[in-house]
Amino acid sequence: MGWWQVNADTLAGSRFVLSPLAETFAALRLLHSETAAHPGERAWLDARLPAYRERLAADPVTALLVRCGIGQAWIADFLTPTPYGDETFDTEVARVRDVPPHDARGHLARSVGGPLPAALADRDDLPERAAALLTAVWEESVRPDWERRRRVLEADVVARTARLGQGGWAAALDGLRPGTRWLGGNRLQVNLHEYPPREISGAQLVFVPVTPKAGWVSWEGHERYALVYPCTGALADVEAAVVPESLGALLGTARAGVLVRLDSPLSTSQLVAVTGQGLGSVGRHLRVLLDARLVERRRAGRSVLYSRTAAGEVLVTAQRQDLSGARESPHGTGEPGCGTGGSVTYRS
Repeated sequence: MGWWQVNADTLAGSRFVLSPLAETFAALRLLHSETAAHPGERAWLDARLPAYRERLAADPVTALLVRCGIGQAWIADFLTPTPYGDETFDTEVARVRDVPPHDARGHLARSVGGPLPAALADRDDLPERAAALLTAVWEESVRPDWERRRRVLEADVVARTARLGQGGWAAALDGLRPGTRWLGGNRLQVNLHEYPPREISGAQLVFVPVTPKAGWVSWEGHERYALVYPCTGALADVEAAVVPESLGALLGTARAGVLVRLDSPLSTSQLVAVTGQGLGSVGRHLRVLLDARLVERRRAGRSVLYSRTAAGEVLVTAQRQDLSGARESPHGTGEPGCGTGGSVTYRS
């Protein structure tokens, strides 16, 4: 397994950040794989794959770049510069565009695990082509609903920060993504690959959520490290947001929708983002749920977070179990589940 040695100062100085480019690259990986993790991703793919396929069919060199850059064990490093946080997409993608062509070809060769195909071997425009494709994915597939994505990502960060305050780093990092957990002894397991341990004490460490079911780690030299992970939330797991019919009949579909989305603590504005309801409606539903003692609230920094009480948890869990049972076959068998420069990136 791959793990990093992290001292107390590095861990204390680490932070969660958002990255429009990381979100865009995660979307590109989803388009490349054409494999959805849940019905929400399937709908997203069905709507965007035709245009993506048409773009690559018209540009065979970029299509080959993508196939080589998203390898079996490595992602071509220059495609995923380590996020700094608080940057615009244009600022981030400029770091892709500015990679020296020789470095980009070397990163692609590492991803391929051997010599590059002849069509890429001598090209100096690969960073520009990669930046142009990422920009197209951003403009056509991510930017139109970036505000909603951003709020879902922020909700994940707020929830994990609250978990950090309650249970320490072990609680915040365990389950961040498959293969990631706090091992103790200042060791952070980052994946299940058999890579040598890395000493990152004294470096800057950031954790970066994305909405697709994707993840990777990257670093630039010995100064900056990032762990990208799939967030929890409506865009990441639409099944978790399904409102059981019986619960909707009891509380009203909209109010029940607020309750079922509180698997992690959320603020009012975040609930507005993930439910699609207006601010006034969400506020009224929360007041009723508070009066019924199905949710509770507490302050976390500048935010007021709402979460389910024990009673609310029992109610939602029972209704979800009924919903799951209704989906089983008559014989009781569940239906089959139809950086740049010196940066390095591992695939999850």
